[in-house]
Amino acid sequence: MRCSIITLGCRVNQYESDAMAEQLAAAGHVITDDPSEADVCIVNTCTVTNIADRKSRQMLSKAHRLGPNAKLIVTGCWSQRNPGAASGIEGVDAVLGNTEKNRIVEIVEGLFRDEAAEREDAVSYVRDIMHETGFEELSAVNEGRTRAYLKIQDGCNMFCTYCAIPFARGALRSRSLASVREEAEKLNARGYPEIVLTGIHLMSYGVDTADGTNIVDAVKCFDGLDNIKRIRFGSLEPHLMTDEIISGLAKDKRICRQFHLSLQSGSDTVLDRMRRGYTAEDYLKLCEKLRSAFGPQTAITTDIIAGFPGETLEEHEETKAFMRKVRLAKVHIFPYSRRSGTKADKMDGQLTNAEKSRRALELIAVGAELERDHLAAYIGKEAEVLVEKNEDGWSVGHTDTYVRVKIEGNFAPNSMVRVRINEMKEDNDGELSLLSHSGG
Repeated sequence: MRCSIITLGCRVNQYESDAMAEQLAAAGHVITDDPSEADVCIVNTCTVTNIADRKSRQMLSKAHRLGPNAKLIVTGCWSQRNPGAASGIEGVDAVLGNTEKNRIVEIVEGLFRDEAAEREDAVSYVRDIMHETGFEELSAVNEGRTRAYLKIQDGCNMFCTYCAIPFARGALRSRSLASVREEAEKLNARGYPEIVLTGIHLMSYGVDTADGTNIVDAVKCFDGLDNIKRIRFGSLEPHLMTDEIISGLAKDKRICRQFHLSLQSGSDTVLDRMRRGYTAEDYLKLCEKLRSAFGPQTAITTDIIAGFPGETLEEHEETKAFMRKVRLAKVHIFPYSRRSGTKADKMDGQLTNAEKSRRALELIAVGAELERDHLAAYIGKEAEVLVEKNEDGWSVGHTDTYVRVKIEGNFAPNSMVRVRINEMKEDNDGELSLLSHSGG
């Protein structure tokens, strides 16, 4: 049968969607990008914000509208937190949480075996994720990409006051080193030059094993795999990045000099209300250590929440000043979104949507200024680019610091090209790129 998978949200969700696609294809089913021609449509949902919740509901309705005769399955973080609401959406045949994705073939085929039975309600496979202790083994080796993702960790024990993800993902669970190695060997055999290690709370990798295992051990699983030239990390938690881990990672030349360190605020008082576990000074010192260990061109990227409950104008200004002090390379800004069941949802001092948007726009402007400063530092210098694709006579790829570079001429995808950067240019969508006219 023909199966379509629609993904919302983070890299972990994308990895899990790829893994479901791989399982279905291995069982003889055909994967299609068009839900209107599918026999089964799977929507992998997100719940990180109210907007993500709304998009998840809208996508389910759209999928049913496009393929009214297809079996509709909802899975992911939103359905894990709201299985009743997911079941009530028109057209939904089955509801999965975040612990059943490795059973997708069984569930899909079961729906068709049982289709003669009349059902008024969707079948629910959602379990209480707060009691899950094992890592759900999933393999995703997606063909045709330069960069492959490898999920090595799930769950979060932080319970930041604004975040609903621990309720959707459960407690910390780490992939075994043997499984990481096995998956790394598959990716190496497929010729992927760059691997991105992902997880819900990535720096907590190994904490649940109680044997001292950490992210450095996961990286060592790639030793001897010569096709893999780069290892990149997903989002990292500042308070868990120890001197020992920095030292261990700095010894490996494959580690990309781009670290996405979730900041959320540059104000100590806001960070305290968020229950983030570090101060702005702690964050700044960590950035300095990373630049010392990996070089001054190291890119620090981050996420920031605008308009957290009770945030004063002074605290907002502290964040703007801190962004400049850290010299962030790229910033993702999100207006604060109330999440039911979190402590922040009940806090006093909730700002209006208009004020949160106004503050977000100010932070976005600072972030754009900092990104331009970061890219301008490359002009006139050499950079090594991993080519990903060719378009209109140019080769497009990224540096290890995750700067997008367009090189004049057609170079083979997956090849490393050393070029001189000539200029910075903004495209019609507002995306900045560095250009090299030297052609190598």
